[in-house]
Amino acid sequence: AMDMIVNHAAKLRFMSGGQTGVPITIRMMTGAGIASGGQHSDYLEAWFSHVAGLKVVAPSTPEDAYGLLRTCIDDPDPCIFIENLLLYGSMGAMPEAGHRVEIGKAAVRREGSDLTILSYSRLAVEAQAAATTLAEEGISAEIIDLRSIQPWDKEAVLASVAKTGRLLIVHEAVKPFGAGAEIAATVSHELFGQLKAPVHRLGGAFCAVPFSRPLETAFAPDAARIVEAAKSLCA
Repeated sequence: AMDMIVNHAAKLRFMSGGQTGVPITIRMMTGAGIASGGQHSDYLEAWFSHVAGLKVVAPSTPEDAYGLLRTCIDDPDPCIFIENLLLYGSMGAMPEAGHRVEIGKAAVRREGSDLTILSYSRLAVEAQAAATTLAEEGISAEIIDLRSIQPWDKEAVLASVAKTGRLLIVHEAVKPFGAGAEIAATVSHELFGQLKAPVHRLGGAFCAVPFSRPLETAFAPDAARIVEAAKSLCA
């Protein structure tokens, strides 16, 4: 369906001079962790975020999943709604009927002062677990759940990193050419001279997601690896 999404849905508003929108929401399930193999586990948000005309969201909580889905359905343009398989069992507060989450607005899940850890989808949950461990070791991590990848909340991210001086970007997608690279480039440009350390990215290994359980476990970042990267960044 890539041709229909990229060459038709995403471009019709541009090609019609703004007269015609494509109000569709495309739900996509993915994520490593249950040995479903490389054809079913890739995070491809960077592909879609690179296409002008598409909005891309990836919730990490039941409340945000409901609110973002309602907002995507309301939107006059095509939206890519990325769902993580392992998050289907998540429990959370039931939002009020009609609850909406604005596309392009991140959530600060935890306040901190030593570094900012930015993530989305399932790894935003792992980042919060990592922050608890880091706090026990005297490192205060601010956790930003991006929620919306395209557009992304530059204002919230820049404000957080300006405060902490350090940024660790974590995603399950492979590290090279990922969404984190765009964010890292923007933060490095906007806050050049204010950073206490280079922006650091933590992502999946540059390979297909392995079917083997031990290899699959080694493929993607988790809370322990986030802790290790954060400690190195603060050293």
